[in-house]
Amino acid sequence: MAEIEIGIFKSGRRAYGFDDIAIVPSRRTRDPEDVDISWEIDAYRFDLPLLGAAMDGVMSPATAIELGRLGGLGVLNLEGLWTRYEDPTSLFDEIRELDDEKATARMQQMYQEPIIPELVTARIRQMKEAGITTAASVTPQRTESLAPAILAAELDLLVIQGTVVSAEHVSKTTEPLNLKRFIREFDIPVIVGGCASYQAGLHLMRTGAVGVLVGVGPGNACTTRGVLGLGVPQATAIADVAGARMRHLDETGVYVHVIADGGMSKGGDIAKAIACGADAVMLGSPLSSAFESPARGFHWGMATFHPTLPRGARVRTSVRGSLREILLGPAHENDGRMNLFGALRTAMATCGYETVKEFQKAEVMVAPSLQTEGKQLQRSQGVGMGH
Repeated sequence: MAEIEIGIFKSGRRAYGFDDIAIVPSRRTRDPEDVDISWEIDAYRFDLPLLGAAMDGVMSPATAIELGRLGGLGVLNLEGLWTRYEDPTSLFDEIRELDDEKATARMQQMYQEPIIPELVTARIRQMKEAGITTAASVTPQRTESLAPAILAAELDLLVIQGTVVSAEHVSKTTEPLNLKRFIREFDIPVIVGGCASYQAGLHLMRTGAVGVLVGVGPGNACTTRGVLGLGVPQATAIADVAGARMRHLDETGVYVHVIADGGMSKGGDIAKAIACGADAVMLGSPLSSAFESPARGFHWGMATFHPTLPRGARVRTSVRGSLREILLGPAHENDGRMNLFGALRTAMATCGYETVKEFQKAEVMVAPSLQTEGKQLQRSQGVGMGH
């Protein structure tokens, strides 16, 4: 792809987000009832190509259980409030009431409590006893120290997650996690991320991970792009890492799943993520709008409570409905934020595709006027696409 000259010393590629592109309808249509949106990764099958984000405001053990029953995969944050406190319920109540200017400082205090390994095991077992497939998230820095507690609970899928996770971390002061060796020796399949480029995605795939998370800074609560200046718009990031998946498959015969992480608030965003090459999506803020979410209408990222450089904000998402209504409908609003996977199913049917893997072949085009063309009344009245 041709690069654009930024200045005499620097040039760069043009990158695109979901609002910059549109899916092109094809010559064929299909009944939505005939569309299969199921997803399989390693030995596990899900009715929905969905992971619930490992963020405290989004995912509790109870929320993960409900999400599992609806056909998705909830990912519990093993470094969050649920593994630092026996009962963090009162803390969620307090977080909802905090003034904006005091929220980050108070949350930093809450997260200073040490992680209790016994709680790590207990939370995972609580989810397993409900009969769902279990997943949980750790950062690379704590992966090895929490591994015994994770193995003791017989977790099904481990997510090693950070703002940016690389296969080659260099440190002069500590011994970094060797991802390739850890994944090879660990008894549980591992998903890793985030990343936002072809090369980084390819290197993560070569560690032996079964899935790679794509997204650096696109989430509603994330301020990484402002604080650190890092990030790639999601449509381009997903397409690039999907390209790495093709190369890895050619080289090894092993298919590694690409999971779009962040930047999706509407059904159309999820459809575009799949059309750009994602196998599944990880959602945060849309799920925080469910009655069942632990923070009930509030959302914050994993780095919000960093002790020295917070990268994130506590944001209000408001309560919109049940988890079932948000994911599967029925929708009683017209802004695309309810029945997210009914929308995906309809988008696939409208373009004539039967499975998620087929939908990855859909034609897309750069469409800067997509959000505004003919929508002046909606925008002026704050309804529908102007919401």
